[in-house]
Amino acid sequence: MLDPVSLIETFGYVGLFFIIFAESGILIGFFLPGDSLLFTAGFLASQGYLRIEILIPILFLMAFAGDSLGYLIGKITGPKIFSRPKSFWFHPENVQKTEQFFERYGVKTIILARFIPVVRTFAPVMAGVGKMNYRTFVIYNAVGALAWAVGLTLLGYLFGNFIPNADKYILPIIVLIILASLAPPIWHMLKRNGR
Repeated sequence: MLDPVSLIETFGYVGLFFIIFAESGILIGFFLPGDSLLFTAGFLASQGYLRIEILIPILFLMAFAGDSLGYLIGKITGPKIFSRPKSFWFHPENVQKTEQFFERYGVKTIILARFIPVVRTFAPVMAGVGKMNYRTFVIYNAVGALAWAVGLTLLGYLFGNFIPNADKYILPIIVLIILASLAPPIWHMLKRNGR
């Protein structure tokens, strides 16, 4: 179901654009294969199945708009949720911790989160909850969308154009992308459990 080629063949441009938008910030797309999907879209464009001149601007806009909506969701709902008395799920002190985290690491988080599954969905929401300066958020949201949505798509496109018989290598490359995107959270978890 989450095979990038099948997803693109089944849902086309509209499905691809919606997935990137959903994964970037509306909290329902955290399970979607964004990294491999972008690379595959670029590869398919190199083979003539999609058009790169359509992909690049709209994928950038969808990634940017998704994170922007995520920020807005966090800004609007965060204070309401975290102002409640302490409960099983929500603790008011987490708002203060989130604000401090984004003051210290905000810029780096917004850009790097793009390349980490699940984190890319929740980082913009937490930036909104943490009241990260919106102008700063917008600038680094654009940089992150450019690096992630445009960068991975162009990488797939160049791969398809310059590697002979590239279609033979697409599956191992997709597996490598998935493993690379899962490596940081696994490393962090192992490091934390090793303490």
